[in-house]
Amino acid sequence: MDKSHNKGVLYLIPTLLGDAPIEDSLPTGNLKTINSLQVFIVENLRSARRFLKQAGYQHPFEEVVFHILNKHTEKEDLMSFLNSAQSGSSIGLLSEAGCPCIADPGQLIVNQAHQLGIRVKPLVGPSSIILALMASGMNGQAFQFHGYLPIQKQQRVLQIKELEKHAHHTSTTQIFMETPFRNMQLLEDILRSCRQDTQLCIAANLTTADEYIHTKTIKAWSRKKPPNLHKQPAIFLLFR
Repeated sequence: MDKSHNKGVLYLIPTLLGDAPIEDSLPTGNLKTINSLQVFIVENLRSARRFLKQAGYQHPFEEVVFHILNKHTEKEDLMSFLNSAQSGSSIGLLSEAGCPCIADPGQLIVNQAHQLGIRVKPLVGPSSIILALMASGMNGQAFQFHGYLPIQKQQRVLQIKELEKHAHHTSTTQIFMETPFRNMQLLEDILRSCRQDTQLCIAANLTTADEYIHTKTIKAWSRKKPPNLHKQPAIFLLFR
């Protein structure tokens, strides 16, 4: 017998990618679900509260339970985050930006929920990775997301060359990202390391008024001054 009907639901709630009208990124159904919850698992309390205000959240924050899930969270604390769902109350898992569990630590709590028989319900919302792939003109049938590349320059260059090699040999789009304040260093390494005929897509500030999406060969990118991506959230894609 399925006992999950006596438990709450873990809702995976996408958040905005940048400064954009909330109605342009999230369906009204999400906003109704958000307002039905009083327990949230978040990466950063301040930004979570700001997003909830944008979503028209009605409950006073002093009556809301926030569990912090980030790189400092102890693994043994994860189980307690789901106590409310075990008792029948639903919980919202918020990403810092975009979809939960994609390039953020949310998968840890989702895995725990599955083990406990708690229903996991992903909600519709923006994913910078998918939006960038959609707009890149690159292969959307076969692609790989690698998250963040190494910080150390030599290791980063080696991985860029490996990703480019894989893109050329397998026709698979290679997708990766960088901490925004290191975007320009990454872009410089890409332009210096890759073949002239390799295609590079840069997708920055997705869904915002400053959205920037361009795909060109490395040769074409190198002919002009590169865009200023410093402190701008961006996704990079390589293809043959």
